Amino acid sequence: MDHLAEPPFDREMTLIRAIALATATGAAVTGGAFFAFSSFVMPALDRLPPAQAVAAMQAINVEAPRSLLMVPLIGSAVGGVLVTVAALLPGGSAFSAGPTGHRGLLIAGGVTAVLALAITAGYHVPRNDALARLDPAAPDAAQEWARYAVGWVRWNHARSVVALVAAVTLVLGARRGG
Repeated sequence: MDHLAEPPFDREMTLIRAIALATATGAAVTGGAFFAFSSFVMPALDRLPPAQAVAAMQAINVEAPRSLLMVPLIGSAVGGVLVTVAALLPGGSAFSAGPTGHRGLLIAGGVTAVLALAITAGYHVPRNDALARLDPAAPDAAQEWARYAVGWVRWNHARSVVALVAAVTLVLGARRGG
């Protein structure tokens, strides 16, 4: 029962644990924003006439890369790389997982944090760029919007889950081992 009274984190915060927790926070914020977009923004756009939905999404896609969401998205990917590298280093330094760290969880969390940005860059950005070239008044705009929205939301769900998995695994990995 004594272990129940112990704090879940070491009293001495190592650099890797601090980075893992900061990365987890960024991944959670990112995953939450993606989830919100999938759960109510895209359904709201689908209720609009297709030309209006296309125009609204085009405006969103212009603003999104300039938004503060880029800080946790890119920051959690950078943190994910640092955490993964540190978890692969031998223990003992402030920038390593240490002998009691949960290296597998830190690696999984770091990799999934990077994966959220990879899905964004590899899937969403090219489709957003293609949508930017679509004339909302074009005869095929409704068909293009429907095709765009279905795939975009599906992959947005995926990056939401990936970012939230990163957050959870990083927090668990940062916990005191042993």
